[in-house]
Amino acid sequence: MKRLFIPAVLAALCLLLGGGALADEVIEPAWPVPDYVRWLLEVAADEVGQGEDSRGVTKYGTWAGDPTAQWCAEYLNWCVDQVDQQHGTSLLGETYPRYSGSNTGRAWYISQGRYITRNGNLESWGYQWMKGDDTFITTGTYIPQPGDWMFFTWTSDTSTDHVAMVEYCTRAEDGSVTIHVLEGNNPDRVQRNTYALDYVRILGYGTVHDVADWTMRSGCAGQKVRELQEKLVAVGFLRPEQVDGVYGSVTVNAVTAYQRFIGEKENGIANIATQTRLNRDWRQALADAPTAWQVTGDEDDDW
Repeated sequence: MKRLFIPAVLAALCLLLGGGALADEVIEPAWPVPDYVRWLLEVAADEVGQGEDSRGVTKYGTWAGDPTAQWCAEYLNWCVDQVDQQHGTSLLGETYPRYSGSNTGRAWYISQGRYITRNGNLESWGYQWMKGDDTFITTGTYIPQPGDWMFFTWTSDTSTDHVAMVEYCTRAEDGSVTIHVLEGNNPDRVQRNTYALDYVRILGYGTVHDVADWTMRSGCAGQKVRELQEKLVAVGFLRPEQVDGVYGSVTVNAVTAYQRFIGEKENGIANIATQTRLNRDWRQALADAPTAWQVTGDEDDDW
């Protein structure tokens, strides 16, 4: 039986309302919510109301080594560290980024291949699409999941100025979606807050699950590039020793050669058409590989 995700705050609210339904529908997560996300949300929720002292000092900044830091990221990092201590996990730096500087957290998620922009166009990379889909992401395509980190900008550029963690999302009768978050430094304490899914100050989401692919080109680097290179190895357009996670000239040439092979435009850019065909050829190559065949039964069986 599928285990439904119902945040503790909603369960408490339903009790207060005598078990009545909420005005807005809670959107059930599209992907499983790992136990570590549940633990993290519990820790983060327990901190609601905590904040700065008269000097601007927080326990989150102190823990991070800068007592008076602007501490939205430090709060989330501290919560992840608490989960690690309580449950023996190793989430901080592996599943979630440890950082304090602007853009560092978003850059970490991009390097891990788990980042989705609000409008589906990732700077220096290109357009994004959900795995298994053949259309590009636009505003509203991706509904953030519990445990995702949501990055904001307060200016007109694409630098990150704030981060919050998604607790859950709701949908109103008119179809509009609201994101419910836990966030620090708002403006001087930990609070719950809500944002419209189409809020223009949202840059994007560091995701719990790898659920989207995106265009890759010269200069890109990270897990997505490594996965692309491994697929090119499987179909015979790269050598194993050339897999390095960097989209340099070797990878450009390999993608160009593959595009020539499949009859696509030869530009060396791994766009949606190239990757869709590559995924198909890669799966076929895996199925055809000798290691994909396993002998079962007794050696004396007749074949």
